[in-house]
Amino acid sequence: MSATDTSEKGLEALIATFLAGIQDSAAPNAGVVLEPGGDYGGAGYLLGDTRDYDRDHAVDLPRLLDFIQSTQPKAFEQLGLAVAGPKRRQYLARLQGEIAKRGVVDVLRKGVQHLAVSVELFYGAPSPGNPRALQRFNANLFSITRQLRYSKDGSQLALDLVLFVNGLPVATFEVKNRLTKQTVEDAVQQYKRDRDPRNGKA
Repeated sequence: MSATDTSEKGLEALIATFLAGIQDSAAPNAGVVLEPGGDYGGAGYLLGDTRDYDRDHAVDLPRLLDFIQSTQPKAFEQLGLAVAGPKRRQYLARLQGEIAKRGVVDVLRKGVQHLAVSVELFYGAPSPGNPRALQRFNANLFSITRQLRYSKDGSQLALDLVLFVNGLPVATFEVKNRLTKQTVEDAVQQYKRDRDPRNGKA
């Protein structure tokens, strides 16, 4: 019988493994697809990689691009998102500006208009008996990333866990361990001290 990991890292791994259904809790290499583990059903989440996080625009770039390309290929092409060039940067700057102005929830609900192109960024839960809406909802990409490095300076500040919807961050978590005499208040103070929202949008 293996020893139980009671550290914060162990709890992070447990949460990520439960959500993603992947027994190997280490973040996979960028671009590598892991099959769900048999012992953990998973909750439909993909396991993210901190290296995929675009600090300048506060998005999981591969997930965002995958979602737009698979659900709205015409918009993807019109906006020139396939190439890491000026057109893609312009769209990402527009998206980041709209999130700063309206908030991520409103952007997910209403999408973003850029130039003459409207891009949906989330498909809501379908009503019963609507197969097209169900198909669109199932195209959403939910992901979880461990130890997400968000700071743009050399401090290497990281968040324990971040949840993304279609590449947009919707929730962050600081994991604490009562066995090391840390409580939720320690997490609150950590957010107050270390989590400057101007630094990487954390």
